[in-house]
Amino acid sequence: MKQVKLDDLYRDTILDHYKNPRGRKELDRIDAEHKGYNPLCGDQVTIKAKFTNGYLEDVAVDSQGCAISVASGSMLAELLPGKSLKEIQQITEAFREMMHGKKLPDDMDIGDLDALEGVKKYHSRIKCALIPWITLNDLIKARQEKETLVSPSLPE
Repeated sequence: MKQVKLDDLYRDTILDHYKNPRGRKELDRIDAEHKGYNPLCGDQVTIKAKFTNGYLEDVAVDSQGCAISVASGSMLAELLPGKSLKEIQQITEAFREMMHGKKLPDDMDIGDLDALEGVKKYHSRIKCALIPWITLNDLIKARQEKETLVSPSLPE
């Protein structure tokens, strides 16, 4: 009986994020933008981010697709603003590991992401849950690569 109530709570949480996605907004400044696509089911996500001093100041997430991908993107938008890039990397990796059956650290704040844990039972749906996170990771990598590109000095 207890498991049924927990499953209902998780289902309600996912449906709430799907029907009322957080992060669907315009940002006053966009420092980076990246699009992701899941060819298995057609999920599409666009992430726009605003960074300040190594922190994700704000994020806009526009997910089009199944309830799992939209809810996951909404949870990302709710959880990550204000976090450092290192914290984002840790949360992203922990969530990825949870989707593949590993236990999360007890002290890690993952917001509503635990509601998606049941997705791991359906291998073909794992990418649906991960696509917003993969897209954000790609956005951060591209931004870091762009920042580290240094033009060679020309001889005078």
